[in-house]
Amino acid sequence: MTDIVVAPVAHACADFTVLYCLINHDNHQFAAWYDAEHRITVGQRELPDGPWQTFQPEGVWLPERERYSHITEFDSHNYLTMAVDSGGFLHLSGNMHVDPLIYFRSRQPLDITTLECIPAMTGKREARATYPVFFKDAQGRLIFRYRDGCSGNGDDLYNIYDVDRQRWTRLLETPLLNGEGARNGYARQPLLGPDGYWHMIWMWRETPHCETNNNLSYARSRDLQRWEKSDGTPLALPIARHQGEIVDDAGFGGGLINMVQEVGFDNQARPVLIYHRYDDRGLSQAYLARPDGKGSWQKAQISQWAFRWDFSGGGSIPPDVTLSAPRAIGNGQMAVDWSTAGAGSGEWIIDDRTLSVVAHRTPTPPLPAEQWRPRQNVAPRAEVQLVAAQNSDYSPQSRYWLRWEALPIFRDVPHEERPGATQLEVIERKI
Repeated sequence: MTDIVVAPVAHACADFTVLYCLINHDNHQFAAWYDAEHRITVGQRELPDGPWQTFQPEGVWLPERERYSHITEFDSHNYLTMAVDSGGFLHLSGNMHVDPLIYFRSRQPLDITTLECIPAMTGKREARATYPVFFKDAQGRLIFRYRDGCSGNGDDLYNIYDVDRQRWTRLLETPLLNGEGARNGYARQPLLGPDGYWHMIWMWRETPHCETNNNLSYARSRDLQRWEKSDGTPLALPIARHQGEIVDDAGFGGGLINMVQEVGFDNQARPVLIYHRYDDRGLSQAYLARPDGKGSWQKAQISQWAFRWDFSGGGSIPPDVTLSAPRAIGNGQMAVDWSTAGAGSGEWIIDDRTLSVVAHRTPTPPLPAEQWRPRQNVAPRAEVQLVAAQNSDYSPQSRYWLRWEALPIFRDVPHEERPGATQLEVIERKI
């Protein structure tokens, strides 16, 4: 028997879609969102059912945007992300799309009311930041990754935080990925696998137009500092396109999309990549790839779809295809959840040895169907947004979600509709 508890948090903006965050830390829960006036808002409560306390930190004036850094516009790139370091101090970043680095840190542990705008992390290459990511290394140290530059011309930079000195420094002296002034890499966050390696995949892009994605690539590392190919060949940093290990050499218009690329693991703890590209007929398909340890990749098409997700241009676009990371389920099999705008959804059961589909199932959603249906009457075209909570040590959880309703992704420009606020809620799944 599963009980669902819905707890209201506060009002949030509903006139565009942008991702919020929910963090669990011991018996504390923290959330970050934009209110109805597009202002950064942070909340905290004590679990299991304490009242929510909210706070709105002050930002700084951004002359290029003609707004303050704590106010957002309609750009779906401007998501919010939070972290709690080993000392209990809160870190918040976001609201950036080729903007000066926007970063807040609390003066007191576990106290959102002491969040304040910090003008810089390292003070270098922070004028054109996008895609902030917090995560922790194997020792529990806080890492921050962001892109310096723009779509089609940018580098990925990594910082590490010293809790005792309350200071950020570079984890790497160079960028990890180097666009050479001609492109940028769209990378997934490095993922620590059961084999003890950090695994990272990315694709390159030459322009802001998403159809110019190309060359799915891979690297691994034991310590996030020394990187290598799948066969152990060392990679010199920064990794440029001609140096890296290319998994799939799809070119411009080949169907690679940076929204659909994930790393999973089979029953022998080997990395298995999943991604989307076009087949020889120009139709959308899902593919798996696994390194053989000798410099080659075993690849398999696992879908037989009859549609084409024909994406192009700049700005945020809605995902017509979503694919989950492959996950080991025992008995020499993996599972992959998938959903599409053109062919429904489902779950594939994959044979470890051949990477072929051996069965089809209907996936069991983590929440009841009614939680995925709009019920707030925000606007006729409003869609349900659900974000799973993260634990502050980044261990998995399946108990809490942040839920709200908003107009869909729309190329980072405002809709003609101007709905009122949505009710932000935390959904708790009690078992």
